[in-house]
Amino acid sequence: MVIQGRSVSTEDIASIRELIRSNPSWHRTHLSRELCRQWRWFNHQGQVKDMACRSLLLKLEALGHVSLPKRQGPCPNASRNRAIQDVFHDTTPIEGSLQDLLPLSIEMVKDTASLSLFGFLLSRYHYLGYRGSVGENMKYLIFDRLEPVALYGTA
Repeated sequence: MVIQGRSVSTEDIASIRELIRSNPSWHRTHLSRELCRQWRWFNHQGQVKDMACRSLLLKLEALGHVSLPKRQGPCPNASRNRAIQDVFHDTTPIEGSLQDLLPLSIEMVKDTASLSLFGFLLSRYHYLGYRGSVGENMKYLIFDRLEPVALYGTA
């Protein structure tokens, strides 16, 4: 099966179970970092892909393949479960041709205000919603003369 872009075999699952069994004092972070080292799972900067590995482990647990150590406490990532605040914006439908909107400007999301606007618009209007970004990415807002008319993000 493929999880987090990685093929996971029955042998991989067995080795994860053995790692958990033989190291009962390890917490989830220690487990995921060691698993990254064993699998040689690093990003382009040579750092372990810890968050991707923890996500993979959670998915394996949800599928009933492994039992992870208990959480040590609440998630330290406070922004993960924080509600996205509403940002006032014009909701008047855009009618007419693209020519009517010109000139367009593309602005990289850099400050807190534009990040809030980007997150709100994506959470409100994208069919998958938005709860935050994972990994390195860039965000852009596209404006007509007055209002944002589009969003763009890269990963």
